[in-house]
Amino acid sequence: MTESFTDKVVIVTGGSQGVGLGISRAFLHRDAAVVSCARTPFEHHPAAETDGERARSMHIQADIRDDAQIDHVIERTLERFGRLDVLVNNAGGQPPVDIATASPRFIKAIIELNLTAPMVFAAKAYNAMNLTGGGSIINISSQASMPSGGGGSLAPYGAAKAGLNHMTRSLAVAWGRTVRVNCVSLGWVETEAMADLLLPQNREQWRTTTDRIPVGRMGTPDEIGEICAFLASDAASYLNGTTIWADGGGT
Repeated sequence: MTESFTDKVVIVTGGSQGVGLGISRAFLHRDAAVVSCARTPFEHHPAAETDGERARSMHIQADIRDDAQIDHVIERTLERFGRLDVLVNNAGGQPPVDIATASPRFIKAIIELNLTAPMVFAAKAYNAMNLTGGGSIINISSQASMPSGGGGSLAPYGAAKAGLNHMTRSLAVAWGRTVRVNCVSLGWVETEAMADLLLPQNREQWRTTTDRIPVGRMGTPDEIGEICAFLASDAASYLNGTTIWADGGGT
């Protein structure tokens, strides 16, 4: 799918590393203007590889759990590029924990990052998109949203992602006339965070994990980026409230 996104503006939360970096690359390669936000500062967008891509990209240091910082990201985007067409709610995650001993503060923070912040960002982005005719919102979920996904060690994360799946369908019904809302639910994807989780030195653990995936391997951030670019494109104009399970058949 090589549809151009010239004159389109995309925000990718958590767009400076891992899956978010692959998503940012997919849109940059299709000539979109791309804004990433994350708590880590960068002088230039980490996905920008050429002078042209650097000219139409921007990275903003922000913690999306803070409503005012979400406002700041959207305001900076509109000031720089004049519009907003696509939001990819990608930021999220959770280190495995023993839920029986996890602190209430930790649990609340995980729910806030993976569900509350994306919902607030979606609402604010919806209003910005409607200034110029509408757009597309893509939520990044996880197979951990399934009842057996991740077990107790990822319970807060899985519960939040299940809520994100529901939010996708609800907002798709409410906003579908002007803003389509879809979801990509991830299985195992090769990122630094995943490598840390599986301990790269433990080759047997890697083999066991990939053996459970029907296609025999993990996905890549760039593959997830291609799916997001498709969902935001005119080719997917009749897809609304849909979840694509990007998991190699492993769910």
